[in-house]
Parts: sequence; structure tokens; C-alpha cells
Amino acid sequence: MTTFNDKEKAAENKYAHDKELEFITHARAHKLLGLWAAGKMGLSGASAEEYAARLVKAELEKTDLHHVFEKIRHDLLAHDVHVTDHEIKAELNRLEHIAREQLVK
Repeated sequence: MTTFNDKEKAAENKYAHDKELEFITHARAHKLLGLWAAGKMGLSGASAEEYAARLVKAELEKTDLHHVFEKIRHDLLAHDVHVTDHEIKAELNRLEHIAREQLVK
């Protein structure tokens, strides 16, 4: 009976770890996306870091990923930066991979 309980506990721990890793990966990817967007808008240094931090905070306050995407699109257009939805999504996908690699190291 103990072996079954140990396996069940190990599976629960793995699930919790995987969910935590997923959360951290998404947050890091959104920070990187914020820095990417900030660069497109001509922001650098502390201004770029602040923009990225606000983006991650917006992500944490909203459960809707579409909200973050819309914020970036709106901010880019407000700075007269024309990027397609596909480009933003492709960049986020690329940054998700980078964030995952950074966490696994």
C-alpha cells in the first residue's frame, strides 16, 4: 500500500512542479515580449524594463491571454509601430521557447 501512496504522491508533486514551471515560463516569456515591444516603440533601459513589468503585472491580473496581446497591439499602434498579429504571436511563440530553455538550464 505504501508503494501506491508513494507513486501517487510523486505524481502529485510532478504535476505541481510542471504547473509552476509553466506559470514561470509564461511570465518570463511575457516579460521578454514586453522588452521586444518596448524596443519596437523606442523604449530602452529602465523605461523598457518598466513596460515589461507592467505587461507581466497585467497578465497576472487578467486570466485572459488575449488581454496581454491586445495591450501590446494597442501600445505598438499608439507608437505608430505597425506589426501584424501574426508577427506578435510568432514572437511570443519564439520567446516561450527561449524562456523554457532559460529555466531548464
